[in-house]
Amino acid sequence: MSFKDIVLLYDRILGKITRAAAVLAGCLLLLTALIICYEIIVRDFFHSPTEWVLEVSTYAILIAGFLGLAVAFRDNAHVRVDIFAGRLAPETKRKLDMGINVISFLLFLIFMTESMDLVTSSYVYHKLSPSILRFPLFIPQFALVLGSFLLLGEIARRFLFELLRLPLAQDGDRETKSEGKVR
Repeated sequence: MSFKDIVLLYDRILGKITRAAAVLAGCLLLLTALIICYEIIVRDFFHSPTEWVLEVSTYAILIAGFLGLAVAFRDNAHVRVDIFAGRLAPETKRKLDMGINVISFLLFLIFMTESMDLVTSSYVYHKLSPSILRFPLFIPQFALVLGSFLLLGEIARRFLFELLRLPLAQDGDRETKSEGKVR
């Protein structure tokens, strides 16, 4: 098995994990919408507001956001400013992208390790939310670690694809091409 085959296997496995995280993020956003609708109904029609909806919906959105980082990066659905990069020669742009991937990897590695320290501290010291729910804080905080870990995997994937000069088609592009459809 060549290095290229290993990278392609890594890409397939990471793609499945990233898509699963995206589905979970979508489910959390749907859950948020549903519990907010519930809150509106019970508050307006039954004059009985809840005390838990704001906290739970905040945690769900936070977790969904961090779980969605990797799929946004994989699909190039994130914000990019390429005013200058678009004017560069293809090889120069490729080298610039590889350098940016290395810097991004290092920054998110620091973010992930610091987030892991936060999660560990919250778990060890039994930190709870300052609300009526008294929710363990390490649970929503762990989304920072998991999302960063998946994003690191996607940054490494992109770097390896650039290094091996493999085409960087997103998952959706592969499915569309295999079905013979035009985007």
